[in-house]
Formats: sequence, C-alpha cells, structure tokens
Amino acid sequence: MAKLKVRDLMTTQVVTLQADDTVKKAVIKLALENVSGAPVVDNRNHLLGILSENDILEVLYRYQSKLESEHSADVILNYPMDSDMEGSDNIKSLSEEISNIPVSDLMTRTVLTTSPDTSIMEVLKAMINLKVNRLPVVERGVLVGIISRGDIIFALYKRKA
Repeated sequence: MAKLKVRDLMTTQVVTLQADDTVKKAVIKLALENVSGAPVVDNRNHLLGILSENDILEVLYRYQSKLESEHSADVILNYPMDSDMEGSDNIKSLSEEISNIPVSDLMTRTVLTTSPDTSIMEVLKAMINLKVNRLPVVERGVLVGIISRGDIIFALYKRKA
C-alpha cells in the first residue's frame, strides 16, 4: 500500500452538510447515508468544518445530564427528534431545542485535510496518531473527496479477493 495515493482510495461522492443545517437534518442525513460524520461545506464546496456523530452525541449527553440534575426521569433518546409521541412538555421542548441547533454551532472548524496526491500510509499515520476516522480531501480549498479508515480497510479486502 506504500505507493497508493489518496486519490486511489478516496470516496468522491461525499455526503456533506451545510453550516445552517439543523442537528435534526444532520442526524437524518448521517443515519440514512450510514456515515459517522460529514464535511460541512459552503455553496461552492469550500470546506468549513466537519461534524461527527460524537459532536451530536456530546450535545445529547449534555442535555441528558441537565435533565438528570433536575431530577427528571425523562430520557432524551426515548423521544425521537421527529416524533409526535406522548411525552412531557420538558422533553418535547428539549428535543425541539436540540433538533434546531445549527450544525455551525457543533462542527469542528479546524480540520486536518489531505490532498489527492498524499500517500495512503501518510494519511493512515495521521489517522492513527490523531484518532480521527476520516480526512476531507481538498484541492485548492475545494472538497473533492473523503478518505476514511473504512476506505483503507476495504482496499485491503479487495486486494485479497
């Protein structure tokens, strides 16, 4: 794999988010596309940041901790964001509040990126050392792809077939 470049393994059909998307829209997109994070781009595909499942889950955890500190028995995860279920007014309003948080409030703005011509081993080293699962691939400030640990694992699988 030493001679492989990012361009050889990267995904070019990238699931992206916009900074003004809501958490609800981001959750739906990540779930439906079965990805654990997505780059946040502007309307010209310039990278603004990245949002991961962890960013969203940290917010849920903060809100749940707040509920528990108020001695509430409510559990945020029992009330889906798009639900019409019965629930306390408190849990409904918190769910709505979380749902409407803009992605720009949660995304990581300082993002390690790579270029299409970087070696896979260099990218793998960065992923391991920095404990990141994906790197946006950028050329002249424009998002052109994404490389993930899964892409590298899949390449190992394909070479064995």
